[in-house]
Amino acid sequence: MSTRRHTALPKAQILIEALPWLTRHHGKTVVVKFGGNAMVDEDLKAAFAQDVVFLRHAGLRPVVVHGGGPQISAHLDRLGLVSEFKAGLRVTTEEAMDVVRMVLAGQVQRELVGLLNRHGPLAVGMTGEDAHTLTATKRYAHIDGEKVDIGRVGEITEVDAGAVQALLDDGRIPVISSIARSADDGHVYNINADTAAAALAAALGAETLMVLTDVEGLYEDWPNSDDVISRLTASELERLLPDLASGMVPKMEGCLYAVRNGVNTARVIDGRVQHSILLEIFTDEGIGTMVVPDGTASDRTAPDRTAPDETVTDEAATRETAAEKEQRA
Repeated sequence: MSTRRHTALPKAQILIEALPWLTRHHGKTVVVKFGGNAMVDEDLKAAFAQDVVFLRHAGLRPVVVHGGGPQISAHLDRLGLVSEFKAGLRVTTEEAMDVVRMVLAGQVQRELVGLLNRHGPLAVGMTGEDAHTLTATKRYAHIDGEKVDIGRVGEITEVDAGAVQALLDDGRIPVISSIARSADDGHVYNINADTAAAALAAALGAETLMVLTDVEGLYEDWPNSDDVISRLTASELERLLPDLASGMVPKMEGCLYAVRNGVNTARVIDGRVQHSILLEIFTDEGIGTMVVPDGTASDRTAPDRTAPDETVTDEAATRETAAEKEQRA
């Protein structure tokens, strides 16, 4: 009996470590952008669903926003349609938009809803079209100073979070596909999922925006260094944006928009790590990169990153800045 108590003790210690974070985040809305390898790896998908359901049962109010780049490209290839990108944006013809709409709402969303609902009748799928949740206008790419038409790609002009809020109030987990209809021409547009998640987080007054990526976070001096920036303010991020790799730009722009529009923190975390959401939300160390509003100390050991009424030790601070070397996806 004593042996069993001894071996189980670390589990109790882990739960106790989570207690301050459970208290802090109870009842708060968390918007999670689902993407990257976590969308295509079966084990990562299952772990992601477990994390989101855990958040819900721990008293948080999770919302999932997703894209589906790999799945869209695969389906276009099967149909013999060329995937072309300009300025980092997928050129979306009317024919391609039909595929985007079908894959996001009919494949990716349905699979994710199914994974979540293995744990109970929780998840409800919807798209940005539903209840005018997201309204968009046509977006153009800018290449060498010229405006380039890239088809049915849109940028968000308005967010009506009423339907999402109603689902949250009913104890559900909204799962939202990043497409939107235009009030100008009635067309449906493909929306960058990072942008959509940030806009929805702001409209909901979310506590946190979490963006899953295929890297450890925002690198301080890539490729010269693999050190990850643990925490930075909105202004610090804004200064870095012009020099970021193209794949990180929409993610970090989304984080910047979120914290400048009422979201308390925005976090970019490594979706290749199982249960990365729980590690970020419920442990003292955290992982990835956190963006906070201006006026908040940029040191990650500052009060709003440190567990309430606790002090981060030198050992913990060392763990917080450690990062294994990975190549940018």
